[in-house]
Amino acid sequence: MTTLESDAFVFFGATGDLAYKKIFPALYAMVHRSGLAIPIIGMARAGWSLDKLRARARASVENGGDFESGCFEKLAAQLRYVDGDYTDPATYLKLKQALGLATRPIHYLAIPPSMFASVVQGLAKSGCADNARVIVEKPFGRDLATAQALDRTLHEVFPERAIFRIDHYLGKEAVQNLRLLRGSRRHSRCRAESLASSDRLAGDGSSHGSRTRSDAGGETAPVPSDAAARPEGSRARPIQGLSR
Repeated sequence: MTTLESDAFVFFGATGDLAYKKIFPALYAMVHRSGLAIPIIGMARAGWSLDKLRARARASVENGGDFESGCFEKLAAQLRYVDGDYTDPATYLKLKQALGLATRPIHYLAIPPSMFASVVQGLAKSGCADNARVIVEKPFGRDLATAQALDRTLHEVFPERAIFRIDHYLGKEAVQNLRLLRGSRRHSRCRAESLASSDRLAGDGSSHGSRTRSDAGGETAPVPSDAAARPEGSRARPIQGLSR
């Protein structure tokens, strides 16, 4: 079965912190790398205008440090803005109008989970959920029971194949632990190789041709590395400063 690509991107919570830090930079990167060219509709209840949303998007991308004005202008030209209360049916009628000819939108819910039910029902009643997909952002519930309740809310409108759950902090601790473990193993391996190299140098007398020995006072003196090879009966001269 061929899966058709979405032909519009709608994100709820367009004026929020998540959109500023994550969504706008990601959209800019998609325009820059793959030529994303679909309507991008920001949804919020902040009383903003389209110009203000574009200014917010520009500040977000510029803050990332990789900014090309030509690329951003392409992104800005695709932006739309719908302002309204998520519990008001009129908000979704405005969204339907903003979608225009798009028939396979994807809705990104970058909003608190408490708003999921209102948004999902609003999308369904306005026809904006037809042939659509939904992305859920945030921790998906506080425990098993609340996660199952959220699932039931989504499944009232969307089939499972059309639901995408994202929590960019879910695996953060596990990933950090893996990085720490890899770094520790790398350090241990380098240290082992260094010690092995030192032992080889000491064993073949390559370290300036001598080893050292220490007296009771902690002072060290060189011991010829060829001592074991001397003829039987020979004896090394006493080293001044060492007890006999």
